[in-house]
Amino acid sequence: MSTQNLLIELFVEELPPKALKKLGEAFAQGLLQSLKSQGLAGADAVVTPFASPRRLAAHVTAVPARAADKPLAQKLMPVAVGLTADGSASPALLKKLSALGADASVVPNLRRETDGKAEVLYFDSLAKGATLAEGLQKALEAALSSLPIPKVMSYQLADGWNTVHFVRPAHGLVALHGADVVPISVLGLTAGRETHGHRFEAAVDPVLLPDADCYAETLANDGAVIASFADRRAEIVRQLAVAAAEAGGSPIEDEALLDEVTALVERPNVLIGRFEAEFLAVPQECLILTMKANQKYFPLLDSEGKLTNKFLVVSNIRPEDPSAVIGGNERVVRPRLADAKFFFDQDRKKPLESRVLGLAKVVYHNKLGTQGERVQRVGAIARAIGTQVGGETLSNQADQAALLAKADLLTDMVGEFPELQGIMGRYYALHDGLAPEVADAIEDHYKPRFAGDSLPRGEVGLVLALADKLETLVGMFGIGQIPTGDRDPFALRRHALGVIRMLIEGGLNVPLDQLLGMAAKAFPAEGGFLAALPQVTDFIYDRLSGNLREQGYTAQEVDAVVSQRPKRLGDIAKRLAAVRAFAGLPEAAALAAANKRIVNILKKSEGAADKVDANLLEGDAERNLFRQLNEISPQIRSLMFNEDYTGALKMLASLRAVVDTFFDQVMVNADDPAIRANRLALLAQLASLMNGVADISKLSA
Repeated sequence: MSTQNLLIELFVEELPPKALKKLGEAFAQGLLQSLKSQGLAGADAVVTPFASPRRLAAHVTAVPARAADKPLAQKLMPVAVGLTADGSASPALLKKLSALGADASVVPNLRRETDGKAEVLYFDSLAKGATLAEGLQKALEAALSSLPIPKVMSYQLADGWNTVHFVRPAHGLVALHGADVVPISVLGLTAGRETHGHRFEAAVDPVLLPDADCYAETLANDGAVIASFADRRAEIVRQLAVAAAEAGGSPIEDEALLDEVTALVERPNVLIGRFEAEFLAVPQECLILTMKANQKYFPLLDSEGKLTNKFLVVSNIRPEDPSAVIGGNERVVRPRLADAKFFFDQDRKKPLESRVLGLAKVVYHNKLGTQGERVQRVGAIARAIGTQVGGETLSNQADQAALLAKADLLTDMVGEFPELQGIMGRYYALHDGLAPEVADAIEDHYKPRFAGDSLPRGEVGLVLALADKLETLVGMFGIGQIPTGDRDPFALRRHALGVIRMLIEGGLNVPLDQLLGMAAKAFPAEGGFLAALPQVTDFIYDRLSGNLREQGYTAQEVDAVVSQRPKRLGDIAKRLAAVRAFAGLPEAAALAAANKRIVNILKKSEGAADKVDANLLEGDAERNLFRQLNEISPQIRSLMFNEDYTGALKMLASLRAVVDTFFDQVMVNADDPAIRANRLALLAQLASLMNGVADISKLSA
């Protein structure tokens, strides 16, 4: 069957820029999948998405004018019901055939097949394939209905009566199969071959599309539009690099900003703007944020990563003289920078500490009180951790940082730009003459804010960040705000991963149960926060397991270590390395299987003695096991104390022969209760030694 390429374009008013990339990809994939399901696109069909501020389009290869007919087998009824004794059709069969558009003439050709119970009649026919017009109509409606639209608009059509619902008002529809228009309609529009180019720079309007394959080229030549989101983005990146080199700097890297700007322009033109150097006295984070968030500019940095007084504008027009465009953007950004400078100057007139009392008026959570009360809790936790980690000096610094950590929430700058919380606190703390360690901790206590983010600088920052996250976890679990499914409004999964990373990577080798106990003590005793600690503990270990698997450890390795609930997360990496090394030993499989057997025996048995009585041991098998256990136990425990977990597990491998012999020759569940209890005690001693580093039974297949 001959095929031609297909093009669909929906021409609309300006689409939401932050959603455009996803909308374009979803539109193209939705069309392709629906066409494939109807037999109008093969498995090797290729779809190319197009998305610009005013259009969603897709180009699909190798689309037939009609789908191939499909064999259709329809189960009718048992032969005994459908045929009379002489083999003619029964009234029930004739009625069924009539409903299917057939008559008695097909009875001799009905297929018979046993379904396991009885012989059944089947009617084989061909289902006609859908025409492209029918299938594309269905595919387009399905693709539009499944778009990830942030917010739907309702608007009236030109007739003034009918209302349609879509992300933005639609004004044009193109559907071309090769050079032929496919007669479909959607959103009150009928398909044609005309579209529109750039609002101001198109060579012609409307733009006429001769066939499906010349879409991008015709729009570029006649419409002054780069239709492909990916091509437009690449062109912006190229122009940014050229302009930055000309200006003697490098544009700030921001993938989200690049996507948003790509969604705002159809014909990008990068220009260089400037602002007064006096604004550089304001922290560069403030200037960068206002230029990116409010103006969609790309600030330029020098070779040392410091902000310059130049920025790049991605314009949507290409005038011969760009001075007016540049001047307009410079005039627009100046008040923004002036506002930032005003906020910065005003905020510094009051010391950061003077704002702390105001936190008592800011509600944190209706069940957990104000930000002021939260600051007190975080401070108490930080003091406790600081005392254990670094003594009085660290405790006092962590306490001071905790007191001031949320104060910048009441500054004008953070009120305007919430993204700067912590960052501005650091600047204001340095301005007030506080120690750099304290100032850094104020900024860093939000870290790590996302996957891959850096950890806090220095011990003060680590202690404060840990205290802040523990307070959030214990507090939210204590009032029943536990993440379920995809819902995690308080980012508790991120907080748990932050705790894990700081304990593993940050060198804070404090037992997890102690840390959670410190956090619970900061809350009222009658609030149920202490009772929530088991749930918090499970939550953190669950996140730890997932995180370790993402790092490339196998499920068996992770389960072997995490199932033991090691209290000090800082030695997790050493335990995992030991398990991996042990798994490579020839004795590993047998010992893992033996350990699994031991665990099962101990679970099912009761009445084990408190300790092994050597006088009750019978035979060389259990005496040898007891003797060798006593010989290597001190050595293994010494290795574990010194965190040489690999050495401990390798030494454990020497037990394989005596363990195998024990199970070959000894019946654990002896008839004599005293001997049985003694043998269970021996196995318990063995299990304790074998599982000191990890539960090696998890390595058993």
